[in-house]
Order: sequence, then structure tokens, then C-alpha cells
Amino acid sequence: MAKVTIYTRAFCPYCTRAVALLRNKKVDFEEIDAGMNAAKKAEMVQRAHGGRTFPQIFIGDTHIGGCDDMMALERAGKLDALLAAH
Repeated sequence: MAKVTIYTRAFCPYCTRAVALLRNKKVDFEEIDAGMNAAKKAEMVQRAHGGRTFPQIFIGDTHIGGCDDMMALERAGKLDALLAAH
């Protein structure tokens, strides 16, 4: 299964939803709290090609976007294939 990285911040409802979906799917993921860490936030923005909102989610090296983007992939039945392919 793919390495999943999710950049989050405290008290972010979208972060909570995204993490919950990954846990429900039993996906191993690395959660990076970048909300108060300037270096980690800069890393996130660079990896996300300018994306500044939370969360920012990566499957392998592929940026899939934020929570709404991941939920749309799940609804379309495409998330599992992405997770398996990387």
C-alpha cells in the first residue's frame, strides 16, 4: 500500500474528517502537524505547489489535494486504486 502523508493543523474539522477516512480504511499514514510549525508549513506549501489550506494530502509523491478532494475520490471509487497503485 502507498505511503500517505497528510499535513494537518489543530482544531481543523477538514483534517479530522480526512484522518478519520484514512483510519476507517486502515491506511497507514504519516500525519505532520504544520499549523504552528513554519518550516513544516513551508514544506507543505512547496510540495502542494502553493496549496496553503489544511489538510494537504499526498499518496506517494502525488498531491491529491485536501479533504474534499479525497472525499470526491472516495465517492467516485478511485481512492482505493490510488492507494494500491503507489
